[in-house]
Amino acid sequence: MPKMKTKKSAAKRLFVRPGGTVKRGQAFKRHILTKKTTKNKRHLRGTVGVFETDMKAVAKMLPYA
Repeated sequence: MPKMKTKKSAAKRLFVRPGGTVKRGQAFKRHILTKKTTKNKRHLRGTVGVFETDMKAVAKMLPYA
């Protein structure tokens, strides 16, 4: 059987933690920042975990993670 392929776009964006949870960067922080409030931009800093409802899709994209 051939190996399953990893979605490379997902591999660049997602990081699997040792406990099995997946962390990702926040969206909406790349451009058009002038109309966003300082508070909004501050809360978009850092990383967050992937929701449990999306884990099935993440597992398909990263079969060996």
